[in-house]
Amino acid sequence: MNANTSKPLLLLAFLALATPGGAADSLEFQPGEVWLDTSGKAINAHGGGMLFHAGTYYWYGENKEGRTWLPESTKAWEGSRVDVTGVRCYSSQDLLRWKDEGLVLRAVPDDPAHDLHPSKVCERPKVVFNARTKKFVMWMHIDSEDYKAARAGVAVADSPTGPFRYVESVRPEGQYSRDQTLFQDDDGKAYRIYSSENNKTTYISLLTDDYLKHSGKFARVFEGRHMEAQVVFKHAGKYWFIASGCTGWAPNTARSAVADSIWGPWTELGNPCRGPEAEITFRGQSTFVFPVAGRKDTFIFMADRWNKTNLADSRHLWLPLQFKDGRPVVEWREKWNLSFFAH
Repeated sequence: MNANTSKPLLLLAFLALATPGGAADSLEFQPGEVWLDTSGKAINAHGGGMLFHAGTYYWYGENKEGRTWLPESTKAWEGSRVDVTGVRCYSSQDLLRWKDEGLVLRAVPDDPAHDLHPSKVCERPKVVFNARTKKFVMWMHIDSEDYKAARAGVAVADSPTGPFRYVESVRPEGQYSRDQTLFQDDDGKAYRIYSSENNKTTYISLLTDDYLKHSGKFARVFEGRHMEAQVVFKHAGKYWFIASGCTGWAPNTARSAVADSIWGPWTELGNPCRGPEAEITFRGQSTFVFPVAGRKDTFIFMADRWNKTNLADSRHLWLPLQFKDGRPVVEWREKWNLSFFAH
C-alpha cells in the first residue's frame, strides 16, 4: 500500500482447494474463493511473489493477521492496516496443494525503531536466488505507519524457507520507494521495479551482483503515470509490464506495456483483462506473473482482491495469462486448471 495513493485492486483468482490433499487433477483454481493449504487453513500470502527452485515452487507474501484498523495518519486516503507480523512462505510441486512453511521473516516487536516493528509497514515481498552467492534474497517495501518513510528493505537466507536475516532499508537512488517487484533476467542480473516520486514515476534499478544493494544504474519510466503493483516478466525475447493505477483501495483498470530492453522505451498496450469486471481488474490488483516450469508459453497472473475492512480476508486471484495479437491477455475464469493451456 502506498502513501496518499494506497492500493487499488488489480487482478486475479483465488485458488480454492475443495478437497485439500486430493489428486491434483481433481483440483482447480477458483478465483475469489478461499484457498486452503494442506493443513486446511486459508493461505495467507498477500502482495506476494513466486520463486521456483530445485523443482519446488515457493510462494512468499505478507502475513495478514489480527484486527484491521485505520490510523489517524492515513484516514485521508483510507489507509487501513494490520500490524506487521512478517512474511509467510508456502511450498508446492503442483501449484495447487501448498504446504505452510511458516513465517520466514518475522516482525521485531521488542524494538519500536526497527523496520519490522509491528507498527511499521512491510509489503510486497519478492525473493530471488543468487546462483553466485547461493543465497536467497528478499526485497520488500518498508514504511512508517504514515507512509512517509518510503524505503526498500532487504533480507537474506541460506534456504528458501528461511529464516531470512533482515539487513537494512534504503532510499534507492535517493528517492521514495513504495510498491515494488523483482525481476531476474536470463543472464542472472536482477532488477527492482518500484513506485517512486510519490508514485508518479516507476523506477527500474539494477541490483549489485550479490542482489543486496542498488548498483546506481537505473531508469525512470512511465513518468507522470501514477502506477503501483508493478509486474515485470519476459516472453519471446521481450519484456512485459503490468501495473495498476493509484486509486486507494478501490480497484481500477489494469495497464500493460512492452519493451525490447528492460530499460525501455516502453510502449503501453492498454488493459490486459477480458471478461466481467475487466475494467476494474476483476476487483483485484496485480502482484506477480510467473512461467510454469516445463510448459512452454504458460504463465500465471497472480493478484490480490483486497478487503479494506478485514485485510486478513483478502483473497488471492490467479488466472491464466496468454498472448494474443502481440499483447498479454488475462481472461476471467470461474474455475480452471493447467489443462487450460493444452487448448
